[in-house]
Amino acid sequence: MDPLGFGLENYDAIGKWRTQDGSFPVDSSGILPSGKSFSTPAEMREVLSGMLPDFSRCLTEKMLTYALGRGLARYDKPTVQGITRRLGESGYGFRTLVNEVVRSLPFQSRRGEAVAPINALK
Repeated sequence: MDPLGFGLENYDAIGKWRTQDGSFPVDSSGILPSGKSFSTPAEMREVLSGMLPDFSRCLTEKMLTYALGRGLARYDKPTVQGITRRLGESGYGFRTLVNEVVRSLPFQSRRGEAVAPINALK
């Protein structure tokens, strides 16, 4: 995550653009594991745009992991592949990703958390 985080370093905690962090200039350059490098958020976007299938698969895995509240297993692979395929067919829209995760069998079949009885809260 660090290379992507470095690429967004120009944005402060509330999303305001900055060129200085205190008295230090912001360095938003990074190198991805693939070896591709970037110097600005715009360059990072350009690099990632050239890797959309891989990027969307990784993002799908992370979103599904978060939504399920567990790590993915080998039996989740067809779900990830299906969501990633439909995501590409839709033009890689984030709304499509969220809808596909929510409509997926693993998400629909997950167990809910146990709820404490009302009397136990008193």
